[in-house]
Amino acid sequence: MINARKIELLAPAKNLECGIEAINHGADAVYIGAPKFSARAAAGNTLDDIQALAQYAHQFNARVYVALNTIVKDEELEETEKLIWDLYNAKVDAVIIQDMGITMLNLPPIPLHASTQNDNRTADKAKFLEEAGFSQVVLARELTMSEIKAIYSEISVPLEAFVHGALCVCYSGQCYLSEAISKRSANRGSCAQFCRLPYTLLDNEGKTVVQKKHLLSMKDLNLSEHLEEMIDAGVSSLKIEGRLKDLSYVKNVVTYYRQKLDKILARRPEYIRASSGKSTYTFTPNLEKSFNRGYTEYFFNGRTPDMWSIDSPKSIGEPIGKIKDVFDRFFTLSGTKLLSNGDGLCFLTENKELQGIRVNRIEGEKVFPAENHLSLRKGTFVYRNYDHEFEKILSKKSAERKIDITISLEETNTGFRLKIEDEDGISAFLEVELNKETAQKNQTDNLKNNLSKTGNTIFNVTEVKLHLLGNWFIPASLITDWRRKLVDSLLNERISSHIIEEVSHKQTTHAFPTKNITYLGNVMNKKSELFYAQHQSVVQELAFEKKQQKAVPLMFTRHCIKQSMGWCPKETSTRPPYKEPFYLLYNATKLRLEFDCKNCEMKVFDS
Repeated sequence: MINARKIELLAPAKNLECGIEAINHGADAVYIGAPKFSARAAAGNTLDDIQALAQYAHQFNARVYVALNTIVKDEELEETEKLIWDLYNAKVDAVIIQDMGITMLNLPPIPLHASTQNDNRTADKAKFLEEAGFSQVVLARELTMSEIKAIYSEISVPLEAFVHGALCVCYSGQCYLSEAISKRSANRGSCAQFCRLPYTLLDNEGKTVVQKKHLLSMKDLNLSEHLEEMIDAGVSSLKIEGRLKDLSYVKNVVTYYRQKLDKILARRPEYIRASSGKSTYTFTPNLEKSFNRGYTEYFFNGRTPDMWSIDSPKSIGEPIGKIKDVFDRFFTLSGTKLLSNGDGLCFLTENKELQGIRVNRIEGEKVFPAENHLSLRKGTFVYRNYDHEFEKILSKKSAERKIDITISLEETNTGFRLKIEDEDGISAFLEVELNKETAQKNQTDNLKNNLSKTGNTIFNVTEVKLHLLGNWFIPASLITDWRRKLVDSLLNERISSHIIEEVSHKQTTHAFPTKNITYLGNVMNKKSELFYAQHQSVVQELAFEKKQQKAVPLMFTRHCIKQSMGWCPKETSTRPPYKEPFYLLYNATKLRLEFDCKNCEMKVFDS
């Protein structure tokens, strides 16, 4: 017998509505921001909404994880502890944390997931977190397939990894640029995204190497063609980024990955879906139609020079075609894709700046833009970053998720007995006393039709079984009442039977992989200090947000500007015609770059 591993599609939820639609469109789990202390401070949610989302998700045996993944001040620990108890009572399935001090609090038996903010890049780190009581580990985005395999071989808790969405250029949890420049801490959920700004690259003599380009801005991750490889490497939870993304993004991207994943699960019996039900859709998903900066596979299959969105940090969208001719009030395009009134187009100017166009109307191949005096030229390539008709479809009900059930009706000595059973084997029964009356016409079709109507419930009747000795007359109103009671009972059974893991949190003392904890350990409170001391490490420096260190790296990244420029000493003998160190300049901000070629890393300092 195959011991199948559950595979989870994990979707973002900005709010309750996004969470519900993520479930409807096929997510096995959603992650949503806590009311406070989330790494996306702009995406907090009320406890009532989180509880409502958990109840909705549990109907499908789907799960809700709550992000509480910032570092916490001493004076916030008591509130954090209370909040986790409130989340436990709201029946969420897990809490995602970064701050190790939280593990020292009086916690309910709720599962803890180690956030990607913990910088989970090595097997030693993942194994430590497992032994410390974490139920799931969220891997760093930068890992290759072989690195994921190496971690999976050392641990037994599920691994979670990103498959789609925005990329931070820096290792998560190790970026201090925003805090250093603007006092807006990424580790406190308020990143100002200085990585998305246009920088001028200067050499040590002040010569301009690159003028005003987005040298630290990454393209968006897209591993949709590598899901099976990720699963085989050991990933059990496939995560879509986007807790600040809108509803149409969630609908489109979740649907795309659900359909890709279902094809894999259909032919790989050693892997099974982590939740119940099947979604049907009113649209065909297309990743190019949702927000994206262009796509990259990042480091999954090794380093490539095209990871950055150097020209713009904005959404480019789907390629449409080249401009054939430009006239006074319209232009014509060469592409085969149909455009619609209200579409949003964009193109790169001669200066490689992204410029937008709103389509006022379409007449054949003529495109009449709403704006005048556009710097359009013949031969310019045009993209569509807003598909009006596609968005119109997604603004309406675009998916329905149903759980297959069977209903059986049999007679007893005193009346009838009904049974309802779903695809997971969960069942409910109804016994009714009723005097039997013989019908004049055959009642088989009437009984089956009336018992098959489940209306707006989450159930889909696949079969009605009748075990009757006589052709009994049962009023349609009575059958409807029985069916309604059966469905309500089954729904209650489903919700109550959803298993929320109970974890007995115990203090541990095994050695942390790093002996000396610097500012990179993000130690913000006394409980966190105690955690590391208890795990045989010495806290030498507090969190950068607690005490700023001088002359230290503010960013650590596997993205390397030298490599992307074609100057990597490991790949070529070509040397740059400029003198190092290189600097990044944006207005009054000047950053110094340092290249650690041995470890294939780039570090960013405040100059």
